[in-house]
Amino acid sequence: MDSLYERVGGEAFFTALVERFYAGVVGDPVIRPLYPDDLGEPKAHLALFLSQYWGGPHTYSEERGHPRLRMRHAPFVIGTLERDAWLRHMNKAVKAADLPADDEVELLSYFDMAAQTLMNTG
Repeated sequence: MDSLYERVGGEAFFTALVERFYAGVVGDPVIRPLYPDDLGEPKAHLALFLSQYWGGPHTYSEERGHPRLRMRHAPFVIGTLERDAWLRHMNKAVKAADLPADDEVELLSYFDMAAQTLMNTG
């Protein structure tokens, strides 16, 4: 069976997903302050991570080492408000892809779990 990475169109899909996600982040007063002024690096990192996670090349790990998501997000205050804002933008980005239902559910479930896991306050 093909990986989700292959089913959705590979790196191009994840690059487009990340672009749609960050289009929402840019105007969000809750989570925009958590990102650097230049979003180029965060976009590239997220697209590479997601590509790798879903079965694509291991470029993320080759360039940055083990993902260690909790450690990488520890410097930022991530509570319910931040989690919900992040999920709102990611869910919108995923739904805009018009994927087959099974693939959409798989992505949304992962993002929900990941967002919950990265919470580090209240």
